[in-house]
Amino acid sequence: MQSPEQPVLRDIVLVGGGHSHVGVLKRFGMKPLPGVRLTVICRDTHTPYSGMLPGYIAGHYSYDEVHIDLNTLAAFAGARFYRADVIGLDRAAGKVLCQGRPPVPYDLLSINIGSTPQMSQVPGAAEHAVAVKPIHLFNDRWLALLQRVRQHAGKTRIAIVGAGAGGVELTLAMQHRLRNELNTLGRDPNELSFHLFSDSASILPTHNSRVRSSFERVLTARQVVTHINSQVTQVSARGLQTSDGTLLDMDEIVWVTQAGGAPWLQQTGLALDADGFIEVNDHLQSVNDPAVFAAGDIATLVSRPLPKAGVFAVRQARPLAANLGRAVLGQALVRYRPQRDWLALISTGDREAIASRGALGWSAQRALVWRWKDWIDRRFMDKFQTFPVMDETASGKAKAPGIKLDQEEAAQAISAIAMRCGGCGAKVGATVLSRALGALQPIERDDVLIGLHAPDDAAIVRVPPGKAMVHTVDFFRAFIDDPYLFGKVAANHALGDIFAMGGQAQSATAIATVPAGLEAKVEDVLFQMMTGAVEVLNEAGCALVGGHTGEGRELALGFAINGLVDEDLHTVMKKGGMRPGDVLLLTKPIGTGTLFAAHARLQTRGRWIDAALASMIQSNRLGAQCLQNHGATACTDLTGFGLLGHLVEMTRPSGVDAELYLSALPLLDGARETAAAGILSSLQPANVRLRRALRNQAEAISHPNYPLIFDPQTAGGLLATVPADRAEACIAALRGLGYDKTVAIGRVLAQGDALEPIVLTC
Repeated sequence: MQSPEQPVLRDIVLVGGGHSHVGVLKRFGMKPLPGVRLTVICRDTHTPYSGMLPGYIAGHYSYDEVHIDLNTLAAFAGARFYRADVIGLDRAAGKVLCQGRPPVPYDLLSINIGSTPQMSQVPGAAEHAVAVKPIHLFNDRWLALLQRVRQHAGKTRIAIVGAGAGGVELTLAMQHRLRNELNTLGRDPNELSFHLFSDSASILPTHNSRVRSSFERVLTARQVVTHINSQVTQVSARGLQTSDGTLLDMDEIVWVTQAGGAPWLQQTGLALDADGFIEVNDHLQSVNDPAVFAAGDIATLVSRPLPKAGVFAVRQARPLAANLGRAVLGQALVRYRPQRDWLALISTGDREAIASRGALGWSAQRALVWRWKDWIDRRFMDKFQTFPVMDETASGKAKAPGIKLDQEEAAQAISAIAMRCGGCGAKVGATVLSRALGALQPIERDDVLIGLHAPDDAAIVRVPPGKAMVHTVDFFRAFIDDPYLFGKVAANHALGDIFAMGGQAQSATAIATVPAGLEAKVEDVLFQMMTGAVEVLNEAGCALVGGHTGEGRELALGFAINGLVDEDLHTVMKKGGMRPGDVLLLTKPIGTGTLFAAHARLQTRGRWIDAALASMIQSNRLGAQCLQNHGATACTDLTGFGLLGHLVEMTRPSGVDAELYLSALPLLDGARETAAAGILSSLQPANVRLRRALRNQAEAISHPNYPLIFDPQTAGGLLATVPADRAEACIAALRGLGYDKTVAIGRVLAQGDALEPIVLTC
């Protein structure tokens, strides 16, 4: 999480999670620059290391061994991680435009997004070929191709278009893996045939003749058919056509050539080369915008165009990190000096490799070269998977060293670090507040007589005839660094109580605290957070009618929600309606407490956090309606007291006992692993005191799911009981609405003589 003690003076935004940017994050994590906030925007949480990708394809490495977890790395660096697609830049306003979320302001911007296949230049390629680049999207395509080959009956002809180092490595890795797959399935591996296409007179055109000859021998020995001087000019569902008119039938076509810059760069006004790559000077700085930097494949060094090779991206991390820091401080930038020759260790698919450096090549003792390569690659990956103790300035208490501010910014910065007032002196300024909230568009309701559209001292809301009001309030501090997503989770969490009672959300008032800082930074955080919240409220038909925003040490958000139910209460779902024989249902998986405790310790995986957040922003509105339609007898939403705590809240007023099936509990990915590691929420000990409600704790305590019945949930699912004869239909209906983890987790029992009401079944 970002340090709340150091006011943010400047924003550096990193677009993309390529090799240069992971190095920048590591360097800033080791030595943060006080007053500077990093934000990473990337479509994917896990970014692959290209040097190990062929080994992964060949089956030598696992997914996690070759992927860097950007979410965890960003947390180490004190950076905000925004999982989003970038679609453009507003350079005049200094903002990154994203798909489906508010623009992200920057003072300095760095782009490291790799290259994009230019498949539209070859008719049919985009529709019928599998593109390797952008490399972060290749895994899904590879897994789909792997499955198609497994299921393909008879001969399978595979074409790889592009015979550089990447194409050759990929060909041999795919062949090794797929032959092993067919062997495992009891099929003849010779059903596979591979064809490698080069549009030049040789393979590996950027490497020396000794290396080319070595790989020609390997390809021949592996029965890979090589087509030189064979530019592919057309692709169809049946195969491909080359420049000499030859037609070849193919079952699978993999594209490893003709890459360029992302299409959205064309509209930015940045200087681009003929292939759409960003032109940069020797400081890795855009030649026509000093606020924009670029590195890796997306950058073209004007003074010396470089091959699109990962080794350059890795080496650019150091000067890029230095220059981003220096640019913020107004210092002279350092030059990036690319190496003249570089070492390439090119694998042959079968735990062997050939070395290439300039005019030198080493094809003897290929197994030894592979071990050398494996050692280098694992050492590189360890830098981003094992995190040392950070510099003490990471505490955020150090002063910002010489960031240049204008007169107004300097006054704001002094105010931000001075002793802050309490009372109404701690409110966020009216100008900042009006700008941040002015762009929001909360829905209008006829029963809101005075709200944000015509603000007054308080909102006035009409209660429709025949309706009664239902009120709830929730508030908590941020647990993720993305204010937009945090706003969504906070609003969804607050709405949960209304839905759990079968109510309709009507209006909401917000209360937020935002750390002090430069007005522009405070305004953006508030806007991002409230945009996410208003999107959730609007979807629920709930009008934001007012609120209060003040300064606080940490970002926090809550809502008082007003809802409507029928006045005679016949549609209300309460906790106390459980009946013996009812089936106990849970609509969402559990585990948010342990997962985010692990995330704070850098001991989780980004995809686990992604899945948890996706669950947390899923509304309970449709689920509650479905439960009502299927005759739910009792309902509550899972929040801080955990599954056991909320179940006890239901059994006591209902005058019943309950049996809970531990093995049936739906769990978020990774929750069992983090709980088993002893990483638990700070609220867990308080929840564990409820173990006195368990009738047979001693028998169940060794079950791996046992700790998770105490795990506090944020924006959790609905815990409900339905009549046994309706349970199966209700579960099917809930899954059809998107609650695909809905399961029966227990049953309601008649109250026994024992004091403990909950029976655990393993």
